[in-house]
Amino acid sequence: MTMKRAVIQQLGGPEVIGWAEEAIPSPAAGEVLIEHGAIGLNFIDTYHRTGLYPIDLPSGLGLEAAGTITAVGDGVSDYAVGDRVAYMGPGLGAYATHRVMPASALFKVPDGISDEVAAAAILKAATTEGLVERCANVTAGDTVLVHAAAGGVGLIMVQWLKAIGASVIGTVSSEAKAAAARAAGCDHVIRYDREDIAPEVREITGGAGVPTVFDGVGKDTFEASLDSMAPRGLLVSFGNASGPVDEVNLGILAQKGSLFVTRPTLFHYYTTPEDRAAGMARVWEMIGSGKVKITVGQTYPLEEAAQAHRDLEARKTTGSTVLLP
Repeated sequence: MTMKRAVIQQLGGPEVIGWAEEAIPSPAAGEVLIEHGAIGLNFIDTYHRTGLYPIDLPSGLGLEAAGTITAVGDGVSDYAVGDRVAYMGPGLGAYATHRVMPASALFKVPDGISDEVAAAAILKAATTEGLVERCANVTAGDTVLVHAAAGGVGLIMVQWLKAIGASVIGTVSSEAKAAAARAAGCDHVIRYDREDIAPEVREITGGAGVPTVFDGVGKDTFEASLDSMAPRGLLVSFGNASGPVDEVNLGILAQKGSLFVTRPTLFHYYTTPEDRAAGMARVWEMIGSGKVKITVGQTYPLEEAAQAHRDLEARKTTGSTVLLP
């Protein structure tokens, strides 16, 4: 039997995504073989493809997927054939019909959560959990600005923030995305394609600004984020959808109110087994309770991953995107 997996031999645009057909591997000790049911698409996949985040070539693509275990290696006791599992790394290679993974990297998928939802949610919801509850420590009553509020992370983050009692201002680029952000719970929506973000935030907050900004857009929104913040506020810059933020004058942070900026990486919040277990338990709790509903805005056949990348980078997608083997 054979499997297909994405391979990139060089860095570049979506056209560099190629495909290899090869024999399905057998798991070694401590590993399992997973037949994927769904693969999650994330903006970080485009960073790997372009080299914004350096990788060794040739390389696979993709960090998260969900599926069913079809074989287990020696020494694996926590999982069995037939178990439904999901993962969010380590290593690239989720764009595939099958994959061998270390058992230590897996999370069991609860009953009632489909492969599509698990693949769409695990990395994005874990990112939200880590950023909201452990990085920024948002509490009830806080007013928070979320950029790209109708994106994959954005829709999850808006719902999560509302569930813990925060007030949310979201930025979006179209009326359709504004409607999606409002449906997720945004108290205020700013159309950044026709309104200046910071003055709108100041008007909404009575001039005070917000104590926390979650910015996955990067270069295009960095200054607006700083200008939207209350004194001693925290900017959580967690993505580069418009390009990386560089050449920052740290003195700006003092001038704009003794601001804090952090550039977190999810895996630094999911380092230990205890961190991983606690974080994922919280993710499944929020999804299982219905407090956070996962929006799979679009699906693509696995072999149309290049088109999925084009649409994601063109901001044509809403919610989460899933590739189907």
